[in-house]
Amino acid sequence: MQSVIFESMKEQAKMLQDKKISCVELTKAYLDNIKSQDEVIGAYLHVAEESAIASANRVDEKRRKGEALHPLSGLPMAIKDNICTKGMPTTCASKMLEGYQSPFDATVVKLLKEADAVVLGKVNMDEFAMGASTENSYYKKTRNPVDTDRVPGGSSGGSAAAVAAHMATYTLGSDTGGSVRQPASFCGVVGLKPTYGRISRSGLIAFASSLDQIGPLGRSVEDVAAVYKMLAKHDEMDSTSGPDEALSIDALLGKSVKGMRVALPTAFFSEGIQIEVKEAVLHAAKVFESMGAIVEEVSLKAIDAALPAYYLISSAEASSNLARFDGVKYGYRTDDFQSIEELYKRTRGEGFGREVKRRILLGTYALSSGYYDAYYQKALKIRTMILREYTQLFERYDFVLSPVAPSTAFKFGEHGKSPVEMYLGDIYTVPVNIAGLPGLSINCGFDQNHMPIGLQLIGKAHDEATLLSAGFAFEQTKKLWRVER
Repeated sequence: MQSVIFESMKEQAKMLQDKKISCVELTKAYLDNIKSQDEVIGAYLHVAEESAIASANRVDEKRRKGEALHPLSGLPMAIKDNICTKGMPTTCASKMLEGYQSPFDATVVKLLKEADAVVLGKVNMDEFAMGASTENSYYKKTRNPVDTDRVPGGSSGGSAAAVAAHMATYTLGSDTGGSVRQPASFCGVVGLKPTYGRISRSGLIAFASSLDQIGPLGRSVEDVAAVYKMLAKHDEMDSTSGPDEALSIDALLGKSVKGMRVALPTAFFSEGIQIEVKEAVLHAAKVFESMGAIVEEVSLKAIDAALPAYYLISSAEASSNLARFDGVKYGYRTDDFQSIEELYKRTRGEGFGREVKRRILLGTYALSSGYYDAYYQKALKIRTMILREYTQLFERYDFVLSPVAPSTAFKFGEHGKSPVEMYLGDIYTVPVNIAGLPGLSINCGFDQNHMPIGLQLIGKAHDEATLLSAGFAFEQTKKLWRVER
């Protein structure tokens, strides 16, 4: 029975529908795997064993009665710990929210419950989604299942690790500057960052509101497409929410890439990229050409300014969003204070980790009088330039091909001394968030240490369908690049 967790999500759903396995049996198989593996991997912050089995029993009862069920009903999954869940902790992996339980469910959680998903628990992350390695969690370190001496990426490291280690069929993460795609790349799974507003952010604890986007992670493009379709619904609780997504998974995943025009930005292959990553992505471009796509090199001039613009915009918004955590309303409160001012200072000083404080300080500085025009205003102008450049590019091309990250997963502590060194790892992902575009991360090979390499497909706004169909077509070729030994 334990072997069922290694089956594809599609096969598991079929087994449930054909009553070859019960939802309770499938859920217990995942819970057993969590118990045996997670002490080493550290993906979960909270395992909801009792409620998961109760949910599984309800699905089995509905199926016995012949009630109509969603195609993904009964599949055990997990949720990043910055997405509000009623009845479970929502801590953002921070001391500031230790023990906090939301009184409501995020919209995506409501949709999961309507589809009778079995929620196994909440998974680890970088504190308040600020980081690229999941080393910034207050509670624990999450390890990469491919090599436990290496990071799983971040901030959705727990989400990617849980999928890679078969401790969930799929997971939800959030992506502000690459936090779904980069851990998907590092762990060898698939991650989708949808168009801004395509999946509701209501109930997602904000890091940077104009950049944040919830996205699914799974073991295949087909898995991610099915979850995306379930969650891409209009939500009146989110003023930025777009219309419902209407797509046929079967038609989508059977589409050819023949005749598609693919842009390959030369700026993404300059200095700083690991040679194996560069060669793997260029190999993927050749694979697309062999399938009939037209791949052409292009220039993206504004991309060089994307990283500093992103860190100014995101830190400024973080400074504003995290102002609510002051020791008065809810969350952590210091025990040692003599005045209201000291309460604020001590609570925030003790409750936030180093990386969160660093970004709050940067954001507050950029928004302060005398510096707003010099920094924040310029960052917004760069944002407009990047969006305009992508818009012009998509007049000629169907999607953009690039690396997800300049390297494969690195060892713990490798970038701990210099935060700027860590920030440079987001160079290929942040432009997508700045422009509000969809991005898909899929595995395209392995380096000499057997670590996965991620390929990023970037599409037009609201054109996830092209990315998913192209990603599926590439996945079916199984032409992954490997170092010759």
